[in-house]
Parts: sequence; structure tokens; C-alpha cells
Amino acid sequence: MKNLLRTLILALVRMLGAPGTDAAARHSSKETTQSPRILLIRPDHLGDLVMTTPVLQALREQAPDAHITMMVGPWSSAVVERHPALNQLITCPFPGFQRATQKPLEPYIVLLKTARQLRHERYDLAINLRPDFWWGAALLYLARIPHRIGYAIEPGTSFLTQALPFPSAEHSTISNLRLASAGLQTLGYTALAEPYTPEHYPLHFQPTTEEQQWIAERLLNAGIEQTDPIVVIHPGTGGDVKLWRTEAWSDIANALMTKKILPKPAQIILTGSPKEQPILEEIAQGMTATPLLMTDMTVGQLAALLARAQLVLGVDNGPLHLATAQDTPTLRLFGPTDAHIFGPWGLPERHIVIASTQKCPTCPAIPCGRLDFRPEELPSHPCVRVITEEQVEQAIMRIVENTILAR
Repeated sequence: MKNLLRTLILALVRMLGAPGTDAAARHSSKETTQSPRILLIRPDHLGDLVMTTPVLQALREQAPDAHITMMVGPWSSAVVERHPALNQLITCPFPGFQRATQKPLEPYIVLLKTARQLRHERYDLAINLRPDFWWGAALLYLARIPHRIGYAIEPGTSFLTQALPFPSAEHSTISNLRLASAGLQTLGYTALAEPYTPEHYPLHFQPTTEEQQWIAERLLNAGIEQTDPIVVIHPGTGGDVKLWRTEAWSDIANALMTKKILPKPAQIILTGSPKEQPILEEIAQGMTATPLLMTDMTVGQLAALLARAQLVLGVDNGPLHLATAQDTPTLRLFGPTDAHIFGPWGLPERHIVIASTQKCPTCPAIPCGRLDFRPEELPSHPCVRVITEEQVEQAIMRIVENTILAR
């Protein structure tokens, strides 16, 4: 019933929006602008937004005269609001990206309202950066933006003026850069230079001096000196199936404090959201020394802490991408998500992934890509939990050899 309603409404959107969209396209073909207005849409959360930042800098370098606007959810605006390449940031309560329940027609009401607002901005080009985001494609269509670029994934394809074939096994940052390059060419600029690599298109998030000072004072108050090596463990994430065993994190923390894995025993800091406090406390209870728990930080303060660390450990989550943006070495554990798509955008010797290779009983393949397991289903989907402490210790030693000892 839900899919039928969507199909009927989208057909109505195409029919009612066609005259205005066609008129905007004809008007655009008759005029040339010296300062094109570009709109980027990305509805996702912390990690995906961090991995989108190379697109912003690339667009600014290739189109220095352009006015660049980005539309994001209010839940992730802090990631890009300070980016130097942006002229404007707009927030939108994108339907489907909030955990609160919504009425059946609410996504379409928000769609119409937001499209009317965007029409007044008279954008020349819009890029739908999330590949499967049909709502975003329909929004750009109703906003009467003449050039609309995204990936050819139904039911959004017909709302785009240029739909690129979607490369299913490509890193998400590369996929974003391909869209940006196509958009630049549409406006008459030079395409982005290949290869698309972290060296040429790095992640970007810069903590402020105030945020760095805040972290320095917080650590000093906790008895952690400037010269003390720090290892941050961020064990939480958005889906329980992606979690590792809390007792295993305790064992790794104890090893970092006692074994000669690092040149000097590390100070362990456990980070997470306030909702993840119970996980952090459970890990702390299994440790031989009391760690510092930090759950009350802004994105900028967290970035400053991650920049101060010698190593960051975790699973597939946004803060690990934020650590990569600080050029801090990371180790992350993957299971249901594909590390080739969502893994670290950084040098492989500095950022190591351990991916589970155990296929769960009811999953067709590994990685399966499914995150919405019910609590009663989790025991039959061990996934990340089967990764051993020995694997993690060995990977940490490789990172230490490649980075800390190689200095």
C-alpha cells in the first residue's frame, strides 16, 4: 500500500511539475551566468557528511566564481557549516532520516514546501549526492532547477536531467566526486582530475583553537599530560549488529596499557553519545585501570580530541571518519557494511579495516548490507562479534609500525 501511494504521488509530481521545469530549462539555455549557483543535497549523518567534504573543496577549486550551497539535515549541519568552500548552508528535516514516526503524507508535504522555498534561489545546477535518494531527485525537479545530476536509481531517475550509471562497488567518496565532475562539465568547467584518491581529494574538518583548548584543559584536569600517548576507543554505532563485544574492547584497552604494543603505555579514552554511556561503562568495568569517559562533546571538540590521539579504534561509525579527517591513524571493525564503499578514505597503511568473513545463517552473502536486525535476531548474526582480540592486536601493531614507529 505504501509503495502504491508513492508511485501514484510521484506520477502526479512528474505531471504537475513538468511545465515549470521545462520553462526553467528553456530560460537557462538562453542565458549565461558569470557566477553559477550550485546546490548540493546530502541527507545523511556524521560519517557520510565527512566523506562528502572532498567534493566541496574540489568544486571550489574548479569553479572559484560559483556560489555553492549545501542542504543537509539539522543532525549533521555541524560537519559542514564551517567548510571554507561553502557560501551557504540550508537545513532540511529530510523524511526517512529521523527515527520519529511520521504520517503517510508527511514526506510529500515537506517535499512541496521545500521545493517552493528553493525556487526563489534560482539555482543553475543541483547534485543529488546520495545515490538512492529519490525524494531528493523529486525535490530538485519541483524546485525547477534546470540541471539536475544524480545516479540512475529508480524511482528518482526520471527527475534528473543527467543520471549517471551507478557503480555499485565503488567508494562513496569516489561516487560523489564523479557527480561533482559531471556537474562541473555541465556548467562548462573542466572535469575533476583523476585518479580520485585521498591524496588528491582529502577529507576536511578543522577544529577551532577554542575547541583544541577545551580538549587540552579537559585532559589536563583528568591528569593526562600533553606528552602522554592517547588511544581513543569509540565502540558505538547506529546498528547493534555492527557492535563488537564489550569484553573484547576491555581486553584490547588493557593490552594497550600493559603490553609493549606502543612505545609507551597509553591513556585510554572511551567516547560515545550520551545514549552509549552504558556501553562505555561496561567496557570500563572490565579494564584494570579507570579510563576517561567522554560523552558530552560537540563535533568540533570530538575532532580536537581525535586529532590529539595517537590511535583511534572503533567499528563502522562516523567518528572514525572524523578521525581520518584529522590524519590520526585508525583501526575499524566491519561486518554487514562493505568497507570498499564505506571504509576509510585515507592511506591504507594508516587506516586498517578488519572485516568479518563469517557468513551469517540467513544472509545471502558477506557483507550483507543489512542493519535492521531485531534484538532477537542478533544471536544468529554474530558478524563483527566473531573478530578475535588477536586479530585486533596484530592490526594495531601493524599501524604502530607504519606510523608511530616510522616517524
